[in-house]
Amino acid sequence: MKNLLTLLALLPAMAGAATVERWTLPAPAGSAQPHLSQAPGGDLLLSWIERVPAGGHRLVFARHAAKGSAWSAPQVIAQGSDWFVNWADFPALQALPDGSLWAHTLVKNGQATYAYDVRLHVSRDGGRRWRPADAVHDDGTPTEHGFASLWPQSRDQLGIVWLDGRKTAGGHDHADHGGAGAMTLRAATFGAAGAKRAEFELDAMTCDCCQTDAAVSADGVLVAYRDRDPGEIRDVKVTRFDGTSWTAPAVVHADRWMMPACPVNGPAIAARGRRAWVAWYTGAGGPPSVRLAASTNGGATFGPMRQVAMGEAQLGRVDVAADDAGVWMSWMQETGGRQSLWLARFDPALASEQFRVQVADVAGRGRGTGFPRLQVRDGAAWLAWTEVVGGKPRLRGARVRP
Repeated sequence: MKNLLTLLALLPAMAGAATVERWTLPAPAGSAQPHLSQAPGGDLLLSWIERVPAGGHRLVFARHAAKGSAWSAPQVIAQGSDWFVNWADFPALQALPDGSLWAHTLVKNGQATYAYDVRLHVSRDGGRRWRPADAVHDDGTPTEHGFASLWPQSRDQLGIVWLDGRKTAGGHDHADHGGAGAMTLRAATFGAAGAKRAEFELDAMTCDCCQTDAAVSADGVLVAYRDRDPGEIRDVKVTRFDGTSWTAPAVVHADRWMMPACPVNGPAIAARGRRAWVAWYTGAGGPPSVRLAASTNGGATFGPMRQVAMGEAQLGRVDVAADDAGVWMSWMQETGGRQSLWLARFDPALASEQFRVQVADVAGRGRGTGFPRLQVRDGAAWLAWTEVVGGKPRLRGARVRP
């Protein structure tokens, strides 16, 4: 009977099949920290970081056309010799309905390892020329500012959320958070000309180095992040912006994960209409697991979580996307020193799993492989990730069709 129950539990994952195809990316060898977003009209925008032979780094992007599926020639967004370049905190690229492109970079602001600023760049000619926008934050402290997410606030306005360390006095690192104050979550909106229009503090105490994410729902912008309370509970929360004010952050699921240091493993969020989905990693309640929860009221509340995968192999590093067919979730695993990238699709209510597939064996170990990125277009999933061969990074991509 026990074996029969085990087999029945696996049936949803076996119910469908998927085809994994290689997706050739235009980034040269040595590239890392990919980010993947979708422009109005369906073009996919891939950005990545390259080392500059003379020293420093540059942020580069290319556009994968929705019609014809050809890549544009790569274009440089920004370049610098004083950047903060990190496996977990990386630049993002966002297109707005008015055709403008926005990207952020991370620039050192002090001698401490994690002292850096978020800088915004905007292009109004398809990415040929870029100029700096107003300062994202103007506190002037040599502390950590990063893990930013971008979204289209309106046709020609950008929204950005980031973790802000102005109250920490620089007295923490990613292993021991014993600083003078807590990391906070802040957001701002920017107008078409690049001027900052408003800034908000969303949460006065958050996890120090977990990625944020944002999605636009019918009820406003949703931001997902990992919270932190004085008892070191680090569960995922969501807050919503209606264009004027932000709601009080609400817990997606009460994992009650007590974690004395940052897990460097943030949530991902997707939305379509009034539906929203959050994917996340947790170590609560036993072995590590990756989980998924759905909302039908614009992210105000979430239903019961679905445990997608559980066990010591789970690395997390999740991403999530949605289309009319369902919600797609990617995550990383590591077994016997070998990493792998996985993808599953569920119906919108998360009642059934439509398929599950291993997308790739990912060359490399530990943190160097970073965070794979996921988008859905034309009924297929498009993924980009970093692998490390001989100590050198390179980007790889795949398209998954049901």
